[in-house]
Parts: sequence; C-alpha cells; structure tokens
Amino acid sequence: MNFKQVVFDKEKDIKLDIYDADSDVALPGIVILPGGSYKTFQERDAARVALTFLTKSYQAFVVEYPVNEKKNYQDAKQSIDLAFDYITKNAKDLNVDPEKLGIIGFSAGGQLAAAYSNQSGTKAKFAILGYPVLTQALDEKIGIQSEDVTKQVTKNTPPTFIFGARGDELAPYIDHIYPYTEALYKNGVNFEVHLFATGGHGFSLANKFVGVVNRDRTDNHFAKWFPLCLEWLQSL
Repeated sequence: MNFKQVVFDKEKDIKLDIYDADSDVALPGIVILPGGSYKTFQERDAARVALTFLTKSYQAFVVEYPVNEKKNYQDAKQSIDLAFDYITKNAKDLNVDPEKLGIIGFSAGGQLAAAYSNQSGTKAKFAILGYPVLTQALDEKIGIQSEDVTKQVTKNTPPTFIFGARGDELAPYIDHIYPYTEALYKNGVNFEVHLFATGGHGFSLANKFVGVVNRDRTDNHFAKWFPLCLEWLQSL
C-alpha cells in the first residue's frame, strides 16, 4: 500500500488522501467522506474505512473538506468535485476504473455524498450512505447552511446503499433515511436499505479495528452492513 496526499486548496484546507493498493490493474474506487459535524474528521470514518476497502481490492480516497472555523457546505461540495475530477483525470496512473468509482459518506459526510450523487454530471457510479444526515434538521446545531437532499433525487441518481440504526437519535430514521428512500423509490432508483435494531450513530464499521478509536463501541450485528454492501456492489 502506498499513501500520498494532494492539496487542492491550502487556504480552505481541501485535500485528498490517496490510499493506493499498489495494483498493476485498474481496480474499483471508493471516495470516502468522513463525518464529524464539520468540527473535525472522525478517524473511524476515514483511514480505517479506506484501509478496509483496500483489503477488498478497492482503491480508496478520503476527501478532507473544510471543517472547524473553515467549515462551509458549498466549499465541502466543491471538495468532492475536485476529488472526482482529479481521480478520473488520473485514473490510469491511479489504477482505478472510473466506471466502477463510487462514493461513501458517514453522518454529515452522508449528506455531502448524497448531494454529489444527485447533482447533474456526477461521476459517482454508486453511493453508500452511513447513518446519513439528509435534511437541514441539524444545520443550526452544526452551524452550516446545507440543503434538503431528499428533494434532489432524480431518475439519474446512481444506485444507492443506505444503512443506519433504529436507535439513532442524532439523525432519526423517520427524518432522514425514510424520506430519502421514499424519493429513491418514486424515481425508480436502484437502492438497498438496512435499518439495524442495534448499533447507533457514529458506529462506522462497528468492529474492533474501528472500536479502538471510537470509545470501544462495537456491534457485531450492525457490522454486517459492510459484507452486505460488498454483496450489493457485486450485484451491480
């Protein structure tokens, strides 16, 4: 595995972390958007997710969008555009197949991932949303001006995999995942959703590898989202 970082905008702290599987053939790619309420980047959603996808023969990329005092929703969206443009333009050197390049976002990163997957001209061939924030319900709490991405779904939205927990009190299913899946269904988008009876917000992979940097929060049942997601990706 090789690692390098590309800085797109030093002033806004927009960067792309590249986890290169050191493959000699083009692999599927996954662009990762960590959560953290725009205060910081949660390690549980970033490097450890990237390394896990690497073990499954994916090239992995983590987008570092503006957070903390530099947080800005529109700048965060621009970060994703820059990342996908860079990856697709350098696909050969990065040994990634742009036709198998998708996006995954957790929590606030899930809102950004959904927004990017819905925009015209998106280069994401699939989207994965983990306990996502999908409306503007948390704007005041987080301190940003976002958008209701449940209203942006179209028939061109790429296949989408969503997972969350019944007990998620920060981004309740009924306020976020439910209206989004309803929009996907009405627009005829290929999607799969898993609402687990256990686990909660911010569990990431929910295994011991992530638990050591996530207050020892693990859940074997919730962790099943990852193998289920891999099966779903194979079906595409």
